[in-house]
Amino acid sequence: MMAHKKRVGMEVSIAVSHAVQLARAEAIAAYPITPQTHIVEHLSSLVANGDLEAEFVTVESEHSAMSACIGMSAAGVRTYTATSSQGLALMNEIVFITSAMRLPIVMTVANRALSGPLSIWNDHSDIMAARDIGWIQIFTENGQEAFDHSIMAFKIAEDHRVLLPTIVNLDGFILTHVVEAHEMMDQKTVDRFLPEFKPYHKLDPQKPVTMGAFAMPELFTECKMAHQMALTNSYGPILEVWQEWGKLTGRHYQPVETYRTEGAKVIIMMMGSLGQVAEVAVDAMRDQGIPVGLVKIRLWRPFPFADLRAALAGAEIVVVCDRALSLGGAAGPVLAEVRSAMYPLAVKPQILGYTVGLGGRDVQPEAFEELVRHAQAEVKQGPSQEYYIYGVRG
Repeated sequence: MMAHKKRVGMEVSIAVSHAVQLARAEAIAAYPITPQTHIVEHLSSLVANGDLEAEFVTVESEHSAMSACIGMSAAGVRTYTATSSQGLALMNEIVFITSAMRLPIVMTVANRALSGPLSIWNDHSDIMAARDIGWIQIFTENGQEAFDHSIMAFKIAEDHRVLLPTIVNLDGFILTHVVEAHEMMDQKTVDRFLPEFKPYHKLDPQKPVTMGAFAMPELFTECKMAHQMALTNSYGPILEVWQEWGKLTGRHYQPVETYRTEGAKVIIMMMGSLGQVAEVAVDAMRDQGIPVGLVKIRLWRPFPFADLRAALAGAEIVVVCDRALSLGGAAGPVLAEVRSAMYPLAVKPQILGYTVGLGGRDVQPEAFEELVRHAQAEVKQGPSQEYYIYGVRG
């Protein structure tokens, strides 16, 4: 049965904190960093006021926050944190350990540019630097999606077939500090959807176990392969949770989302909140008779290879819009993944890469129209370089 819908206007960060509250998180450790601060700030108030029965641990850094989360999750409680940019970079040593220990921690990353130069504005450089940390990684496009996936992430991570930490990405400021109308959930409905956390294994003085053990070279590769298989195999349970949520709320999610791709010869591809801006551009080009569509990647890890190939079937040109640079490399991170995914096919579209919106640079619908024209011209005359950074001064 579909849940009762109640629309409430609130800042997206506050909606995310209420999602964590509805999920009955039992332990939270976090350090404030713009533009993530409002999420954990509001959670600390909910805990202090008795509206959320949880332990809120104030720490001296993001490195300490993830370390504390590991301890709390290993002790068998539902654990949450949030971070952004340099905070995620400071966690870097610990996030690899988190996933290797198969601890189902949920983390919100309010995507923000990495320094330097210092920027508090949005792009995807923080999460792309953490691409290979072994976590499930999901991208959201608006506040409702951020709310929904913040609840679903706990059910995904804690599934005993999965047992992997999960990141929900939302664009800093573009989403975190914007007021939107959200369809909220009541506690009884969420409780039916998300059962009480039952850890698969936990630290217990009465039943001692070893976590995070040392591995000799003859075992290390086998451990990493097991981790790789666990992350790859999480795809099925992720879809099951999304399908259950769709039946409950009427809001359905797919690993790869499409917009007006029927008969499209040119496909724009991206992740995050700029997808809604690109939709405006696609509508305008369709009105001009230009067969353009949009593909949005929601599930970044595990990467949805088959879904992507199906979404791009029939396309002649793919315009991949990265929001991070792979400095010194020939492509942005998303472009590299898309080219790798499409390489085995006998018939391959021309795939061009563009980097947009770095450090919060504004990207208007007209920009996507310009990129399509540029890509069409490049394919016609033959690409002169591997990728392009849109909007560079001078």
